Amino acid sequence: MDTKKKLLERYDYAAHMRAGGFMVNGKPALTQIDPELVARYVVITVRDPLLGLQEESADILSHQLEDRVLAGKSALFTTYSGKYKGTEISIVSGGSGSSEAELVLVEFMQHTKADTFIRLGGAGGISAQARVGDVVIASGVVRDEGMTRDYITPAYPAASNYEVVAALAQGAEDAGVSYRIGVARSSDSEHVGVGRPSVDDYFQPRHMELLDYYDRANILYTDRESAAVVTLCGLFGRRGGAVCSVGNSLLTGEEFTPGLGARDANRTVLEGLSRLSQMDHQKACCNKEYWTPSLWREDVKTK
Repeated sequence: MDTKKKLLERYDYAAHMRAGGFMVNGKPALTQIDPELVARYVVITVRDPLLGLQEESADILSHQLEDRVLAGKSALFTTYSGKYKGTEISIVSGGSGSSEAELVLVEFMQHTKADTFIRLGGAGGISAQARVGDVVIASGVVRDEGMTRDYITPAYPAASNYEVVAALAQGAEDAGVSYRIGVARSSDSEHVGVGRPSVDDYFQPRHMELLDYYDRANILYTDRESAAVVTLCGLFGRRGGAVCSVGNSLLTGEEFTPGLGARDANRTVLEGLSRLSQMDHQKACCNKEYWTPSLWREDVKTK
């Protein structure tokens, strides 16, 4: 017997709860997506005023897709689907933080065919290696937020899927974008949690250690969502990754510029997913479970 089912048989309240959450009018309650309209590849974005956005991020980015359709709309989330260079992609935007990302991830994983999720957005640089305007592809994420700890021990690694990282790097190359690959960090706090004083200059001695601590560890950026996407994808057998543009550097003091690098990050993700689709096609053609560079052939790169 499946060990998860065996465990639930011992849970007194299992019958009271539905895996994946509530349904309303036949659709997942929080995203209100039509599961049939959600693509295999999903981009998770945030309504982020720090990127200089005046509209829904999903609405703006989805205009780069062909055959664009509204796949879901709720008070919390907006989802569009379409094609980029023939690759079917869904783009969802909502609030920030690991807890918001969890809501999207659970409903999409439970109710759709999506198996690849990319966090796309802005972040603060916490290393001298990550300059303002840089695009960073996360190879892994430090789990300094709380939501993923409800799922699994803090020792569980938030490692980005290697196929996703490779495809995103090639996507950046295809787009002519300057990029870096390295470890990121997610926290819940946007203020003291990243070494920034809060209301009335509230601060504690331990907050003074954060930036130097993570700079010495070569952590490139800090955000609020990357750990959620990468961790839950790993737990549930999906592929996860993250791409962020560095809007300011908490370490070097480089001034914040709204939206700097965001266009390059967007291009990196769209081109990367186009490449990942080609890699997936090559695996299918060769009946392979994993992609390796030896599979790359120009005559089988597209569907």
